[in-house]
Amino acid sequence: MTDEEREGVIEHLRATPHDHIKVAVTDVDGVLRGKYLHRDKLLGAIDDGFGFCNVVLGWDIADECYDDAAYTGWHTGYPDADVTLDLSTMRTIPWEDDRPMLLGEFVDKAGAALELCPRQTLRRILARTEAAGFEAAVGVEFEWFNFAETPGSIHEKGFRDLTPISQGMFGYSVIRHQHNPEFFKALLEDLLAYGVPLEGLHTETGPGVFEAAIGYAGALESADRATLFKTATKEIGARFGVLPTFMARFDASLPGCSGHHHQSLRSIEHGTNAFYDADDAHRMSSTFKSYLAGQLRYLGDLLPLLAPTVNSYKRLVDGYWAPTKPTWGIDNRTVAMRVIPGSQKSTRLETRVPGSDINPYLSAAACIGAGLLGIEQGLELTDEPIVGSGYDAPVERYPRTLGDAVERFAASEAAVDLLGADFVEHFATSRRWEWRRFGDAVTDWELSRYFEII
Repeated sequence: MTDEEREGVIEHLRATPHDHIKVAVTDVDGVLRGKYLHRDKLLGAIDDGFGFCNVVLGWDIADECYDDAAYTGWHTGYPDADVTLDLSTMRTIPWEDDRPMLLGEFVDKAGAALELCPRQTLRRILARTEAAGFEAAVGVEFEWFNFAETPGSIHEKGFRDLTPISQGMFGYSVIRHQHNPEFFKALLEDLLAYGVPLEGLHTETGPGVFEAAIGYAGALESADRATLFKTATKEIGARFGVLPTFMARFDASLPGCSGHHHQSLRSIEHGTNAFYDADDAHRMSSTFKSYLAGQLRYLGDLLPLLAPTVNSYKRLVDGYWAPTKPTWGIDNRTVAMRVIPGSQKSTRLETRVPGSDINPYLSAAACIGAGLLGIEQGLELTDEPIVGSGYDAPVERYPRTLGDAVERFAASEAAVDLLGADFVEHFATSRRWEWRRFGDAVTDWELSRYFEII
Protein backbone atom coordinates (compact mmCIF):
# COMPACT_ATOMS: atom_id res chain seq x y z
CA MET A 1 0.00 0.00 0.00
CA THR A 2 1.13 3.56 -0.60
CA ASP A 3 2.31 5.88 2.17
CA GLU A 4 -0.85 7.93 1.67
CA GLU A 5 -3.07 4.86 2.07
CA ARG A 6 -1.12 3.79 5.15
CA GLU A 7 -1.57 7.20 6.78
CA GLY A 8 -5.26 7.09 5.93
CA VAL A 9 -5.68 3.80 7.78
CA ILE A 10 -3.74 5.06 10.80
CA GLU A 11 -5.86 8.22 10.91
CA HIS A 12 -9.02 6.12 10.78
CA LEU A 13 -7.77 4.04 13.72
CA ARG A 14 -6.94 7.18 15.70
CA ALA A 15 -10.37 8.66 15.02
CA THR A 16 -12.51 5.62 15.72
CA PRO A 17 -14.88 6.02 18.67
CA HIS A 18 -14.05 2.49 19.76
CA ASP A 19 -11.50 2.18 22.55
CA HIS A 20 -10.66 -1.38 21.51
CA ILE A 21 -9.86 -2.73 18.06
CA LYS A 22 -10.10 -6.33 16.94
CA VAL A 23 -7.01 -8.13 15.63
CA ALA A 24 -6.71 -11.72 14.45
CA VAL A 25 -4.31 -14.30 13.04
CA THR A 26 -5.02 -17.75 11.63
CA ASP A 27 -3.86 -21.01 13.12
CA VAL A 28 -2.76 -24.06 11.17
CA ASP A 29 -6.37 -25.19 10.67
CA GLY A 30 -7.42 -21.79 9.32
CA VAL A 31 -9.36 -20.81 12.44
CA LEU A 32 -9.18 -17.12 13.28
CA ARG A 33 -7.62 -16.53 16.70
CA GLY A 34 -7.78 -12.97 17.96
CA LYS A 35 -8.15 -10.43 20.70
CA TYR A 36 -9.25 -6.85 21.31
CA LEU A 37 -6.39 -4.38 21.73
CA HIS A 38 -6.75 -0.92 23.22
CA ARG A 39 -6.37 1.72 20.52
CA ASP A 40 -3.18 3.12 22.08
CA LYS A 41 -1.54 -0.30 22.22
CA LEU A 42 -2.59 -1.06 18.69
CA LEU A 43 -1.20 2.21 17.32
CA GLY A 44 2.11 1.36 18.97
CA ALA A 45 1.98 -2.13 17.48
CA ILE A 46 1.76 -0.82 13.93
CA ASP A 47 5.52 -0.25 13.82
CA ASP A 48 6.69 -2.61 16.56
CA GLY A 49 4.26 -5.53 16.33
CA PHE A 50 2.95 -7.33 19.37
CA GLY A 51 3.22 -10.71 21.06
CA PHE A 52 0.77 -13.58 20.60
CA CYS A 53 1.25 -16.87 22.43
CA ASN A 54 2.83 -19.27 19.97
CA VAL A 55 0.55 -22.07 21.16
CA VAL A 56 -1.68 -20.84 18.32
CA LEU A 57 0.70 -22.73 16.02
CA GLY A 58 1.14 -25.59 18.49
CA TRP A 59 -2.36 -26.89 19.15
CA ASP A 60 -5.21 -28.43 17.24
CA ILE A 61 -8.70 -27.23 16.43
CA ALA A 62 -9.86 -28.30 19.91
CA ASP A 63 -6.98 -26.51 21.72
CA GLU A 64 -5.15 -29.78 22.45
CA CYS A 65 -1.38 -29.30 22.27
CA TYR A 66 0.61 -31.40 19.83
CA ASP A 67 2.91 -33.75 21.72
CA ASP A 68 5.75 -33.93 19.20
CA ALA A 69 6.05 -30.59 17.39
CA ALA A 70 9.56 -29.15 17.17
CA TYR A 71 8.50 -25.49 16.87
CA THR A 72 6.71 -25.21 20.18
CA GLY A 73 5.46 -27.36 23.03
CA TRP A 74 5.97 -27.93 26.72
CA HIS A 75 9.70 -28.10 25.95
CA THR A 76 9.68 -24.41 24.86
CA GLY A 77 7.37 -23.03 27.55
CA TYR A 78 5.03 -21.61 24.88
CA PRO A 79 6.55 -18.12 24.60
CA ASP A 80 5.08 -15.27 22.59
CA ALA A 81 5.53 -15.19 18.85
CA ASP A 82 5.81 -11.81 17.16
CA VAL A 83 2.88 -10.61 15.06
CA THR A 84 2.96 -7.78 12.56
CA LEU A 85 -0.26 -6.12 11.41
CA ASP A 86 -1.14 -5.74 7.74
CA LEU A 87 -2.79 -2.32 7.49
CA SER A 88 -4.18 -3.14 4.05
CA THR A 89 -6.56 -5.61 5.71
CA MET A 90 -8.30 -2.96 7.82
CA ARG A 91 -12.09 -3.17 7.64
CA THR A 92 -14.96 -2.34 9.94
CA ILE A 93 -17.34 -4.89 11.45
CA PRO A 94 -20.96 -3.87 10.76
CA TRP A 95 -22.41 -6.03 13.54
CA GLU A 96 -20.01 -4.48 16.09
CA ASP A 97 -21.00 -0.87 15.38
CA ASP A 98 -18.31 -0.57 12.72
CA ARG A 99 -15.46 -1.49 15.03
CA PRO A 100 -12.15 -1.61 13.08
CA MET A 101 -10.47 -4.97 12.54
CA LEU A 102 -7.01 -5.91 11.27
CA LEU A 103 -5.37 -9.16 10.26
CA GLY A 104 -1.84 -10.01 11.34
CA GLU A 105 0.80 -12.58 10.49
CA PHE A 106 3.66 -14.18 12.36
CA VAL A 107 7.29 -13.11 12.01
CA ASP A 108 10.45 -14.39 13.66
CA LYS A 109 12.58 -12.47 16.17
CA ALA A 110 14.50 -10.85 13.32
CA GLY A 111 11.28 -9.60 11.73
CA ALA A 112 11.42 -12.05 8.82
CA ALA A 113 8.41 -14.11 7.79
CA LEU A 114 7.81 -17.11 10.05
CA GLU A 115 7.76 -20.12 7.75
CA LEU A 116 4.99 -21.89 9.69
CA CYS A 117 2.54 -18.98 9.41
CA PRO A 118 -0.25 -19.86 6.93
CA ARG A 119 -0.58 -16.32 5.56
CA GLN A 120 3.18 -16.01 5.15
CA THR A 121 3.19 -19.38 3.37
CA LEU A 122 0.84 -18.03 0.72
CA ARG A 123 2.96 -14.87 0.48
CA ARG A 124 6.03 -17.00 -0.37
CA ILE A 125 4.18 -18.76 -3.16
CA LEU A 126 2.94 -15.43 -4.54
CA ALA A 127 6.44 -13.93 -4.45
CA ARG A 128 7.68 -16.90 -6.47
CA THR A 129 4.76 -16.46 -8.87
CA GLU A 130 5.65 -12.81 -9.39
CA ALA A 131 9.30 -13.74 -9.97
CA ALA A 132 8.04 -15.93 -12.81
CA GLY A 133 6.23 -12.94 -14.29
CA PHE A 134 2.67 -13.48 -13.09
CA GLU A 135 0.14 -12.27 -10.56
CA ALA A 136 -2.40 -14.80 -9.31
CA ALA A 137 -6.11 -14.12 -8.85
CA VAL A 138 -8.48 -16.44 -7.01
CA GLY A 139 -12.18 -16.69 -6.26
CA VAL A 140 -13.37 -19.11 -3.58
CA GLU A 141 -16.82 -20.70 -3.47
CA PHE A 142 -18.15 -22.25 -0.27
CA GLU A 143 -21.04 -24.60 0.39
CA TRP A 144 -22.22 -25.07 3.97
CA PHE A 145 -25.11 -26.37 6.06
CA ASN A 146 -27.16 -24.10 8.33
CA PHE A 147 -29.08 -25.29 11.39
CA ALA A 148 -31.69 -23.72 13.65
CA GLU A 149 -29.48 -24.54 16.63
CA THR A 150 -27.07 -23.00 19.12
CA PRO A 151 -23.71 -24.26 20.41
CA GLY A 152 -25.57 -25.32 23.55
CA SER A 153 -28.31 -27.22 21.75
CA ILE A 154 -26.00 -29.19 19.46
CA HIS A 155 -24.02 -30.42 22.48
CA GLU A 156 -27.20 -31.29 24.36
CA LYS A 157 -28.35 -33.32 21.34
CA GLY A 158 -24.96 -34.97 20.93
CA PHE A 159 -24.79 -33.56 17.38
CA ARG A 160 -27.76 -35.79 16.37
CA ASP A 161 -31.22 -34.97 15.07
CA LEU A 162 -30.31 -31.37 14.35
CA THR A 163 -32.89 -29.08 12.74
CA PRO A 164 -31.84 -27.53 9.40
CA ILE A 165 -33.20 -24.10 8.54
CA SER A 166 -35.05 -25.64 5.56
CA GLN A 167 -36.05 -29.16 4.57
CA GLY A 168 -35.49 -31.23 1.46
CA MET A 169 -33.18 -31.19 -1.54
CA PHE A 170 -33.84 -27.92 -3.31
CA GLY A 171 -30.80 -26.46 -5.05
CA TYR A 172 -31.06 -23.03 -6.67
CA SER A 173 -34.38 -22.47 -4.94
CA VAL A 174 -36.02 -19.07 -5.38
CA ILE A 175 -38.32 -19.62 -2.39
CA ARG A 176 -36.31 -21.40 0.33
CA HIS A 177 -34.33 -18.33 1.33
CA GLN A 178 -37.66 -16.71 2.22
CA HIS A 179 -37.85 -19.10 5.18
CA ASN A 180 -34.94 -17.13 6.69
CA PRO A 181 -35.03 -13.79 4.84
CA GLU A 182 -33.29 -11.75 7.54
CA PHE A 183 -30.32 -14.14 7.67
CA PHE A 184 -30.08 -14.28 3.87
CA LYS A 185 -30.25 -10.49 3.57
CA ALA A 186 -27.66 -10.00 6.32
CA LEU A 187 -25.22 -12.28 4.51
CA LEU A 188 -25.55 -10.22 1.35
CA GLU A 189 -25.41 -6.79 2.97
CA ASP A 190 -23.24 -7.22 6.07
CA LEU A 191 -20.54 -9.18 4.24
CA LEU A 192 -20.36 -6.50 1.56
CA ALA A 193 -19.96 -3.82 4.23
CA TYR A 194 -17.30 -6.04 5.86
CA GLY A 195 -15.18 -6.06 2.70
CA VAL A 196 -16.17 -9.59 1.72
CA PRO A 197 -18.35 -9.04 -1.37
CA LEU A 198 -20.37 -11.96 -2.71
CA GLU A 199 -20.74 -12.46 -6.45
CA GLY A 200 -23.58 -14.87 -5.78
CA LEU A 201 -25.54 -16.55 -2.98
CA HIS A 202 -28.06 -19.35 -3.43
CA THR A 203 -29.42 -22.52 -1.90
CA GLU A 204 -27.61 -25.73 -2.79
CA THR A 205 -29.02 -29.24 -2.85
CA GLY A 206 -29.60 -30.50 0.67
CA PRO A 207 -31.50 -29.36 3.77
CA GLY A 208 -30.41 -25.90 4.85
CA VAL A 209 -27.47 -25.68 2.43
CA PHE A 210 -26.25 -22.38 0.98
CA GLU A 211 -23.51 -21.69 -1.54
CA ALA A 212 -21.65 -18.40 -1.79
CA ALA A 213 -19.24 -17.22 -4.47
CA ILE A 214 -16.86 -14.68 -2.93
CA GLY A 215 -15.70 -11.86 -5.17
CA TYR A 216 -12.69 -12.63 -7.36
CA ALA A 217 -9.51 -10.83 -6.24
CA GLY A 218 -5.75 -11.09 -5.91
CA ALA A 219 -4.84 -14.35 -4.23
CA LEU A 220 -3.87 -12.93 -0.83
CA GLU A 221 -6.95 -10.71 -0.63
CA SER A 222 -9.07 -13.64 -1.75
CA ALA A 223 -7.68 -15.88 1.00
CA ASP A 224 -8.30 -13.08 3.54
CA ARG A 225 -11.89 -12.81 2.34
CA ALA A 226 -12.46 -16.57 2.46
CA THR A 227 -11.07 -16.82 6.00
CA LEU A 228 -13.13 -13.87 7.21
CA PHE A 229 -16.22 -15.20 5.43
CA LYS A 230 -16.36 -18.39 7.45
CA THR A 231 -16.09 -16.64 10.81
CA ALA A 232 -18.40 -13.80 9.78
CA THR A 233 -21.07 -16.23 8.60
CA LYS A 234 -21.05 -17.86 12.03
CA GLU A 235 -21.24 -14.48 13.78
CA ILE A 236 -24.07 -13.27 11.54
CA GLY A 237 -25.92 -16.56 11.91
CA ALA A 238 -25.83 -16.35 15.71
CA ARG A 239 -27.91 -13.15 15.53
CA PHE A 240 -30.72 -15.07 13.83
CA GLY A 241 -30.57 -18.34 15.73
CA VAL A 242 -28.67 -20.04 12.90
CA LEU A 243 -25.59 -22.22 13.41
CA PRO A 244 -23.57 -22.80 10.21
CA THR A 245 -21.05 -25.61 9.79
CA PHE A 246 -18.24 -25.82 7.26
CA MET A 247 -17.54 -29.51 7.81
CA ALA A 248 -16.69 -31.18 4.51
CA ARG A 249 -19.44 -33.77 5.09
CA PHE A 250 -21.65 -33.91 8.15
CA ASP A 251 -24.02 -36.71 7.01
CA ALA A 252 -23.15 -39.80 4.96
CA SER A 253 -26.56 -39.69 3.25
CA LEU A 254 -26.03 -36.17 1.90
CA PRO A 255 -23.47 -34.58 -0.46
CA GLY A 256 -20.47 -32.90 1.07
CA CYS A 257 -19.56 -29.23 1.02
CA SER A 258 -16.94 -27.80 -1.30
CA GLY A 259 -14.52 -24.90 -1.27
CA HIS A 260 -13.80 -24.67 -5.00
CA HIS A 261 -10.98 -22.36 -6.15
CA HIS A 262 -11.28 -20.40 -9.40
CA GLN A 263 -7.86 -19.22 -10.60
CA SER A 264 -6.13 -17.28 -13.32
CA LEU A 265 -2.72 -15.69 -13.83
CA ARG A 266 -2.14 -12.19 -15.16
CA SER A 267 1.00 -11.48 -17.14
CA ILE A 268 2.85 -8.68 -15.35
CA GLU A 269 4.60 -7.69 -18.58
CA HIS A 270 1.51 -7.52 -20.78
CA GLY A 271 -1.26 -6.92 -18.21
CA THR A 272 -3.40 -9.65 -19.78
CA ASN A 273 -4.88 -12.99 -18.77
CA ALA A 274 -1.99 -15.41 -19.20
CA PHE A 275 -4.42 -18.35 -19.46
CA TYR A 276 -6.16 -17.06 -22.60
CA ASP A 277 -5.30 -17.89 -26.21
CA ALA A 278 -7.94 -16.99 -28.79
CA ASP A 279 -6.36 -19.33 -31.37
CA ASP A 280 -6.53 -22.47 -29.21
CA ALA A 281 -9.48 -24.86 -29.57
CA HIS A 282 -10.24 -24.48 -25.85
CA ARG A 283 -8.83 -20.92 -25.61
CA MET A 284 -6.04 -22.29 -23.41
CA SER A 285 -2.59 -20.74 -23.63
CA SER A 286 0.56 -22.82 -23.27
CA THR A 287 0.99 -21.22 -19.83
CA PHE A 288 -2.48 -22.42 -18.84
CA LYS A 289 -1.73 -25.93 -20.06
CA SER A 290 1.50 -26.13 -18.07
CA TYR A 291 -0.25 -24.74 -14.99
CA LEU A 292 -2.96 -27.38 -15.31
CA ALA A 293 -0.38 -30.11 -15.90
CA GLY A 294 1.34 -29.03 -12.68
CA GLN A 295 -1.86 -29.39 -10.69
CA LEU A 296 -2.56 -32.79 -12.23
CA ARG A 297 0.92 -33.97 -11.25
CA TYR A 298 1.42 -32.36 -7.83
CA LEU A 299 -1.90 -31.74 -6.07
CA GLY A 300 -1.93 -35.36 -4.93
CA ASP A 301 1.28 -34.63 -3.02
CA LEU A 302 -0.29 -31.50 -1.50
CA LEU A 303 -3.68 -33.03 -0.74
CA PRO A 304 -3.61 -32.38 3.05
CA LEU A 305 -3.62 -28.64 2.26
CA LEU A 306 -6.86 -29.10 0.30
CA ALA A 307 -8.38 -31.85 2.47
CA PRO A 308 -6.94 -31.14 5.94
CA THR A 309 -9.24 -33.10 8.27
CA VAL A 310 -10.28 -36.71 8.82
CA ASN A 311 -13.74 -35.69 7.66
CA SER A 312 -12.41 -34.21 4.39
CA TYR A 313 -12.01 -37.69 2.93
CA LYS A 314 -15.65 -38.58 3.60
CA ARG A 315 -16.48 -35.97 0.95
CA LEU A 316 -14.01 -37.26 -1.65
CA VAL A 317 -16.11 -40.26 -2.71
CA ASP A 318 -17.47 -41.26 -6.10
CA GLY A 319 -20.80 -39.89 -7.21
CA TYR A 320 -21.21 -37.10 -4.66
CA TRP A 321 -20.06 -34.11 -6.74
CA ALA A 322 -16.50 -34.22 -5.40
CA PRO A 323 -13.50 -35.38 -7.46
CA THR A 324 -11.59 -38.51 -6.50
CA LYS A 325 -8.91 -38.59 -9.22
CA PRO A 326 -6.47 -36.12 -10.84
CA THR A 327 -8.55 -35.48 -13.96
CA TRP A 328 -9.49 -32.49 -16.08
CA GLY A 329 -12.20 -31.55 -18.51
CA ILE A 330 -13.87 -28.69 -20.32
CA ASP A 331 -16.75 -27.34 -18.21
CA ASN A 332 -17.08 -30.78 -16.59
CA ARG A 333 -18.16 -30.88 -12.94
CA THR A 334 -17.13 -34.50 -12.36
CA VAL A 335 -13.39 -33.87 -12.70
CA ALA A 336 -10.82 -32.39 -10.34
CA MET A 337 -9.85 -29.47 -12.61
CA ARG A 338 -12.64 -27.85 -14.59
CA VAL A 339 -11.37 -25.66 -17.42
CA ILE A 340 -13.74 -22.76 -18.12
CA PRO A 341 -13.00 -21.33 -21.58
CA GLY A 342 -14.22 -17.81 -22.10
CA SER A 343 -13.03 -14.38 -22.98
CA GLN A 344 -9.77 -12.63 -22.20
CA LYS A 345 -11.42 -11.67 -18.93
CA SER A 346 -13.16 -14.91 -17.94
CA THR A 347 -10.97 -17.86 -19.02
CA ARG A 348 -9.95 -19.64 -15.84
CA LEU A 349 -9.45 -22.89 -13.98
CA GLU A 350 -11.75 -24.20 -11.26
CA THR A 351 -10.00 -26.63 -8.93
CA ARG A 352 -12.77 -28.69 -7.35
CA VAL A 353 -10.73 -30.73 -4.86
CA PRO A 354 -10.85 -28.38 -1.84
CA GLY A 355 -13.65 -28.81 0.69
CA SER A 356 -15.30 -26.16 2.84
CA ASP A 357 -13.06 -27.14 5.78
CA ILE A 358 -9.91 -25.68 4.22
CA ASN A 359 -7.46 -23.16 5.57
CA PRO A 360 -7.85 -20.77 2.59
CA TYR A 361 -4.24 -19.54 2.76
CA LEU A 362 -2.87 -23.06 2.48
CA SER A 363 -5.34 -24.30 -0.13
CA ALA A 364 -4.59 -21.30 -2.35
CA ALA A 365 -0.85 -21.85 -1.82
CA ALA A 366 -1.24 -25.49 -2.88
CA CYS A 367 -3.23 -24.74 -6.02
CA ILE A 368 -1.05 -21.87 -7.21
CA GLY A 369 2.17 -23.61 -6.16
CA ALA A 370 1.37 -26.83 -8.01
CA GLY A 371 0.44 -24.87 -11.11
CA LEU A 372 3.60 -22.80 -10.85
CA LEU A 373 5.74 -25.92 -10.74
CA GLY A 374 4.12 -26.97 -13.98
CA ILE A 375 5.08 -23.66 -15.57
CA GLU A 376 8.62 -23.66 -14.17
CA GLN A 377 9.20 -27.23 -15.37
CA GLY A 378 7.56 -26.65 -18.75
CA LEU A 379 5.17 -29.55 -18.23
CA GLU A 380 3.01 -30.45 -21.20
CA LEU A 381 -0.66 -31.29 -20.96
CA THR A 382 -0.58 -34.72 -22.55
CA ASP A 383 -3.90 -36.17 -21.32
CA GLU A 384 -7.04 -35.43 -23.27
CA PRO A 385 -9.93 -33.79 -21.40
CA ILE A 386 -12.39 -36.16 -19.79
CA VAL A 387 -15.74 -36.30 -21.57
CA GLY A 388 -18.45 -37.77 -19.39
CA SER A 389 -17.89 -39.03 -15.87
CA GLY A 390 -14.52 -38.35 -14.31
CA TYR A 391 -15.18 -41.16 -11.83
CA ASP A 392 -14.71 -43.71 -14.64
CA ALA A 393 -11.32 -42.38 -15.76
CA PRO A 394 -8.52 -45.03 -15.70
CA VAL A 395 -6.41 -42.91 -13.35
CA GLU A 396 -5.11 -43.71 -9.87
CA ARG A 397 -7.34 -42.00 -7.30
CA TYR A 398 -6.22 -39.55 -4.65
CA PRO A 399 -5.36 -40.94 -1.19
CA ARG A 400 -8.50 -42.16 0.58
CA THR A 401 -7.60 -41.10 4.13
CA LEU A 402 -5.80 -38.30 5.91
CA GLY A 403 -3.30 -40.87 7.17
CA ASP A 404 -2.30 -41.90 3.65
CA ALA A 405 -2.34 -38.33 2.36
CA VAL A 406 -0.07 -36.95 5.06
CA GLU A 407 2.61 -39.60 4.49
CA ARG A 408 2.67 -38.82 0.78
CA PHE A 409 2.88 -35.11 1.63
CA ALA A 410 5.72 -35.61 4.13
CA ALA A 411 7.77 -37.55 1.56
CA SER A 412 7.17 -35.11 -1.29
CA GLU A 413 10.14 -33.21 -2.72
CA ALA A 414 7.69 -30.89 -4.46
CA ALA A 415 6.10 -29.98 -1.12
CA VAL A 416 9.49 -29.09 0.37
CA ASP A 417 10.43 -27.12 -2.75
CA LEU A 418 7.26 -25.03 -2.57
CA LEU A 419 6.62 -24.74 1.15
CA GLY A 420 9.96 -25.25 2.89
CA ALA A 421 11.18 -28.15 5.00
CA ASP A 422 10.15 -26.56 8.31
CA PHE A 423 6.60 -25.99 7.15
CA VAL A 424 6.27 -29.50 5.73
CA GLU A 425 7.58 -31.04 8.95
CA HIS A 426 5.26 -28.98 11.15
CA PHE A 427 2.14 -29.38 9.05
CA ALA A 428 2.75 -33.12 8.67
CA THR A 429 3.11 -33.34 12.47
CA SER A 430 -0.22 -31.56 12.92
CA ARG A 431 -2.01 -33.86 10.46
CA ARG A 432 -0.48 -37.02 11.94
CA TRP A 433 -1.72 -35.83 15.33
CA GLU A 434 -5.21 -35.39 13.86
CA TRP A 435 -5.11 -38.89 12.38
CA ARG A 436 -3.94 -40.40 15.67
CA ARG A 437 -6.76 -38.66 17.54
CA PHE A 438 -9.25 -40.22 15.15
CA GLY A 439 -7.61 -43.62 15.53
CA ASP A 440 -8.04 -43.42 19.31
CA ALA A 441 -11.73 -42.47 19.15
CA VAL A 442 -14.63 -44.91 19.61
CA THR A 443 -17.19 -43.93 16.98
CA ASP A 444 -20.94 -44.39 16.67
CA TRP A 445 -20.30 -46.69 13.72
CA GLU A 446 -18.26 -49.04 15.91
CA LEU A 447 -20.88 -49.05 18.65
CA SER A 448 -23.76 -49.86 16.31
CA ARG A 449 -21.73 -52.50 14.46
CA TYR A 450 -20.11 -54.35 17.36
CA PHE A 451 -21.78 -53.53 20.69
CA GLU A 452 -24.56 -56.13 20.65
CA ILE A 453 -23.19 -58.81 18.34
CA ILE A 454 -19.56 -59.30 19.30
